[in-house]
Amino acid sequence: MSRKRVAVFISGRGSNMAALIEAAKDKSYPAEIVLVVSNRPDAGGLLVARAAGIATEAVDHTNFGKDRAGFEHAVQATLERHRIDLVCLAGFMRLLTADFVKKWQWRILNIHPALLPAFKGLDTHKRALEAGAKRHGATVHFVVPEMDSGPIIAQGAVAVHPGDSEEALAARVLKTEHRIYPLALKLVAESRVRVVDGRCLIDGVPVPDTESLVADPT
Repeated sequence: MSRKRVAVFISGRGSNMAALIEAAKDKSYPAEIVLVVSNRPDAGGLLVARAAGIATEAVDHTNFGKDRAGFEHAVQATLERHRIDLVCLAGFMRLLTADFVKKWQWRILNIHPALLPAFKGLDTHKRALEAGAKRHGATVHFVVPEMDSGPIIAQGAVAVHPGDSEEALAARVLKTEHRIYPLALKLVAESRVRVVDGRCLIDGVPVPDTESLVADPT
């Protein structure tokens, strides 16, 4: 089996990156994490990746000013140099242009700490609590030009407990993120995911709607 060559994009500590690296240690896993890219040279996740023997590249966005195309050209050159097949965004805090996203259509994934389409954008845990949500969770989706709007590959739900703090809820959601991201990457790397009419099919079966998710009692 030829394993897909994967680059993970980070801006910080890279906990989801670490979960993907751990999953890919299994030689039967269909993807190999061969590169970690950060727009911040001081990102803690770069040290984690290096400790795991994975190549790292820092492409500092501040060196490009407002030249987003120049930044992405440098990133693209790095991906080509490492012969990357798939890209996983894992806490990457830069919006990518439509041109870059289209170049990687259906080959670039993102994880978002909410049950999309609810709570797109930032501060998802705070907003879920303020909205009185009974359940919350995480979503892995293909990246499209519109933020947090691509076809959903996998989701995981957690219950929102009475008296939950942002920190407590975030910790439970993070455990779910670490579970579903390796699963979603595996499905994509095995070519088991197709996008039809804007929706993912896995082995020909539509991904369940968010509304049908049963909240994890933990």
